[in-house]
Amino acid sequence: MKTEMESLSSDVEGHVILLKNLTEVTVFILMGFTDDFELRVFLFVLFLAIYLFTLVGNLGLVMLVISDSRLHNPMYYFLSVLSFLDACYSTVVTPQMLVNFLAENKNISYAACAAQMVLFVSFGSTESFLLAAMAYDRYVAIHNPLLYSVSMSPRVFVPLIIASYTGGILHATIHTVATFSLSFCGSNEIRHVFCDIPPLLAISCSDTHTNQLLLFYFVGSIEIVTILIVLVSYGFILLAIMKMRSAEGRRKVFSTCGSHLTGVSIYHGTILFMYVRPSSSYALEHDMVVSIFYTIVIPMLNPIIYSLRNKDVKDAIRRLLKRCCFLNKVYI
Repeated sequence: MKTEMESLSSDVEGHVILLKNLTEVTVFILMGFTDDFELRVFLFVLFLAIYLFTLVGNLGLVMLVISDSRLHNPMYYFLSVLSFLDACYSTVVTPQMLVNFLAENKNISYAACAAQMVLFVSFGSTESFLLAAMAYDRYVAIHNPLLYSVSMSPRVFVPLIIASYTGGILHATIHTVATFSLSFCGSNEIRHVFCDIPPLLAISCSDTHTNQLLLFYFVGSIEIVTILIVLVSYGFILLAIMKMRSAEGRRKVFSTCGSHLTGVSIYHGTILFMYVRPSSSYALEHDMVVSIFYTIVIPMLNPIIYSLRNKDVKDAIRRLLKRCCFLNKVYI
């Protein structure tokens, strides 16, 4: 009798332990880079400076395009949308990361984690589509500059921008729903600085094979299509440049398009490295550094790559500074 009671007690305890282990996670912990407080303070200062520069550069470009009538053409509308995306993209990730550098409590709720993922993937996917649209815009401008305003009228570039956002939101919704349909009943520690897809799949206690296939094929398809559009567009641009008689014209076009192609290459290269590879090759510590690069560093670089090397933008900045100086003199 005693043996049976002991056996029953052991079974009950086992079931209690099993139920505890199967309890669904409601809060995640973003583990971040390091536990070294001095290093975290240094990283806080570094990334705060990068974030402030990102906001000033990108939102400043948006305001510049809005305020200067000479920049009211499709190319600069696309650039202003890209800058707005970069500011949003960085804002989804950076503030939470900055708080976690200094806070002891690095928790993020289940709902907040899902919201961060859907926004992060939305802005990132939208940027991929938008970069392809910008490459097409440059092809139209260089291939037939006299008809550029007609070929790239608001009836053309506005739907391209809307389609980019729509594609980004749909892509994000698919991955967020697929990821948060999984069970998280073991560890709630995310080896990352934000709620990205691979580190969440790594801690799920469900079968993630379907999610990994979704990630590989959806991201891979978007990358193939958008990169192909960029390559074809710039192939035609190169042919058009070769036909130009003016050396100055060729130099100007090479400078502008070279900047654009540099930005596209950096962005797509990091995306391909992060998501379009076998899950067995994921190394979360290395991926964390790469993801920081394309979510925080690239948005800081884009205003420089796309705009500050552009003569029209530099002229617009000079005009704005002259107006500000004139107004200061008037008020003084």
